[in-house]
Amino acid sequence: MNRISFAYLASYLLSLLGNSIAGIALPLIVLQITGSALGAGTVAAATAIPAVIAGLTMGVVIDRINRRTSSVVTDLISAAAIAALPLIDMISGLNIGWFILFGILGSVGDVPGLTARDALLPAILRHGQITSERLMGIREALGAVAILLGPAAAGTLMVLFDGSTVLWITAATSLGAALLTLLIPREVGKILPGETDETTASSWTQLRTGWRTLFTNPFLIVTTTLSLFSVLVLGALQGLVLPVYFTEINQPGLLGFVLTALAIGMLVGGSIYAVAGTKTPRRIWLVVGLIGTAIGFGIIASLITVWVIFVGAFVIGAASGLFGALIGVLMIERIPEEMRGRIMGTQNAIMTAAPPLGIMAAAILTEYFNVQVASIALSSMWLLALILGLTARSLRNLEPQEADTATGTNKTSEEVTDA
Repeated sequence: MNRISFAYLASYLLSLLGNSIAGIALPLIVLQITGSALGAGTVAAATAIPAVIAGLTMGVVIDRINRRTSSVVTDLISAAAIAALPLIDMISGLNIGWFILFGILGSVGDVPGLTARDALLPAILRHGQITSERLMGIREALGAVAILLGPAAAGTLMVLFDGSTVLWITAATSLGAALLTLLIPREVGKILPGETDETTASSWTQLRTGWRTLFTNPFLIVTTTLSLFSVLVLGALQGLVLPVYFTEINQPGLLGFVLTALAIGMLVGGSIYAVAGTKTPRRIWLVVGLIGTAIGFGIIASLITVWVIFVGAFVIGAASGLFGALIGVLMIERIPEEMRGRIMGTQNAIMTAAPPLGIMAAAILTEYFNVQVASIALSSMWLLALILGLTARSLRNLEPQEADTATGTNKTSEEVTDA
């Protein structure tokens, strides 16, 4: 690992840490200032849709400009949008309109920022003196660290500082991420033209080309579907099922420990893959990750005791750490580099939209039946994903493949015929 890979990973950690802190602190600040739970929900809903739209459309821009530049710019947009809130609070005071406005502006930096950082990965591998398995394993582990530290940091900061002052800290993390990315030489982020040069095509044409590649490539269809199921089920469990369960047993304070167990599992899984990812066939890592996730969801679905739920969360985290790192490696190898912004932007937008849908489904099941039915039904959805992952022909051979000279993608004969 050299300066380039270190700067990339450090920037990634700071960016995720800032998002993790903001995810806890911002709703609390909205509640403190507006005194309305409906207001907090309105801000969340109003900013979710622009985030999805930005993820879908900004990929074209990321595919046209230097990847390092796009990563820096998106982090700066996020930092400015967050920093504006405490600044306005000092000048005239905040209201729900300001939260919505800068939430929407910040959404232009959040999902596209994740996409820009993802799009930079192949260049980091070329210049960073690190293997893809180690890079993605470390990245998964750092994501777990951010999940562990973020809520604790947010709680501590909310005690130490008044109101919106905490947001200066979250803005500083985004700014720090941008500054660390600047340590990466500009030439590292230069876009390498693929076999098909689309620089003269319109933005809409380029966007459609990226979508066509994503939704016609068997490998990308299956892996995107698996990630979608994972985010949807986990988001519903975290966002509604478990809060309802812990409230029913009069132990709401223990809910945060589920996230802690999940993060510790992710840290373990990501670390294992970083160390041993190249020593075991990829198909084995895939099977272990898929089955491990199914076991974890099954354990949580039982809702037997609090400690059983903690164990289930740890198992899910460990399996997700392995699965997520492997999928990251495969995405580096099999997404055409000149289309990474459009394809991964669309994927990130889909993943952003999935948790609210899962929460809504869980709410309906809980309302008309009970929380146990909702838990079992949602966890059973992963069984469909498990069957898909184990039987899909496009996931049978996951070892590195030669690039297809006609399309710039990495394919096996199985991927061409069927998913």
